[in-house]
Amino acid sequence: MRVRPAASGDYVGGMSVEAARAAEVLAQLSVPIRLLALAELARRGKEGASLGELSYALDRPLPEVGDACARLVGLGVAIGSGNGFYRAKLEGLRDAADAVDRLQPITALLRDYPQLRANFSHGRLTGLPPTLSDRYALMGELLARHLALDGLYAEDEINRRLSEVTDEVAGTRRMLVDTGWLERDRAGTTYGPGRPLPEPARSAG
Repeated sequence: MRVRPAASGDYVGGMSVEAARAAEVLAQLSVPIRLLALAELARRGKEGASLGELSYALDRPLPEVGDACARLVGLGVAIGSGNGFYRAKLEGLRDAADAVDRLQPITALLRDYPQLRANFSHGRLTGLPPTLSDRYALMGELLARHLALDGLYAEDEINRRLSEVTDEVAGTRRMLVDTGWLERDRAGTTYGPGRPLPEPARSAG
């Protein structure tokens, strides 16, 4: 069987409006003055701050701080009163973070594996369950479902797909081999599905 090469488009589709919105918020907040202004507004809580107070606290020119606050209002992460007074609106930031979480490739799969949600944070695997637990076997099944292998693949492609959900690629790949979900050739460079995936158990949780 032919070994399939890496395909960068396997998981990449068109960007939704929700995704574009989240990307815009994150990109805008990568500008230091905007992030500093939002942090200062968040620190001041419901009382908020005037442009003059922010300019003094951040030690930045008033026009620069004013532009930053206007951008924050446009992003929906701050509220302006119209007289140069601002408050943080962190719900907008949480909405963007939630949108990013929903875009993670493992998120949809976790709906069928509610027992494993605690092992992930923002779409990333934070730790494997205990080896002898039922959740360990379920984790192997979930990650095999994420890999979605339909043939033989080079190790680089397996690593790429695993890197979408974990920083511990080598250890996770080894776990999948040890539990029989991944089958490796003798040279240790080519991988394929070790066994068929069962129908997922649908859960209301």
